[in-house]
Amino acid sequence: MTEETETKEAEGPENDSLFEAPPMGEQERMVEAILFASAEPISVRELTARMPHGSDPAEALVHLRKRYDGRGVNLVKVDDAWAMRTAGDLGFLMQKETVETRKLSRAAIETLAICAYHQPVTRAEIEEIRGVSVSRGTVDQLIEMEWIRFGRRRMTPGRPVTYVVTQHFLDHFGLENARDLPGLKELRAAGLLDNRPPPGADALADADEDEDESPEGQNELFED
Repeated sequence: MTEETETKEAEGPENDSLFEAPPMGEQERMVEAILFASAEPISVRELTARMPHGSDPAEALVHLRKRYDGRGVNLVKVDDAWAMRTAGDLGFLMQKETVETRKLSRAAIETLAICAYHQPVTRAEIEEIRGVSVSRGTVDQLIEMEWIRFGRRRMTPGRPVTYVVTQHFLDHFGLENARDLPGLKELRAAGLLDNRPPPGADALADADEDEDESPEGQNELFED
């Protein structure tokens, strides 16, 4: 044996780690724990820095990927990093439906109220009651929300289309039909009308207590 060989053999033990690397099964558990706890993909370099000296996270990833193949959660490579992700064919289970509350503009509320209390009503009649023009966007928004829909055309010159409230509108407000619509007090309590009564509304409020409200009272309700 040469002197050079003896020198290498003597230096070998000093270059080895003082601690033995964990078994591969334990390394897999470590990699699995790190990936599950991380919201972002983790690179092999980052795994190596976190795990005990001598570990081989790259090999552990190969074993883990096979183990999770075909399961609800898969080990996937994202660029040069790795992450645990829901299986692609099960993504629909992660969807969450939320109710988005959209506040109607004053114009939309008034237009909706007129359609409800005066249906079937044309755009010209809505504008006549409100005293101002009705933008197409306002009507489109109410149609998109499925609160009003097109009714029958009037047998008048031009055959204008009419608008009526929908079944979805009645269901949303817990109404059996349009005759169950609330009066002034209920609308004001729901925040759909200003708390300050308009001029001459006292007489209308008294009439609202009766079951049959006159058409004239309804007209006053929507005048600006």
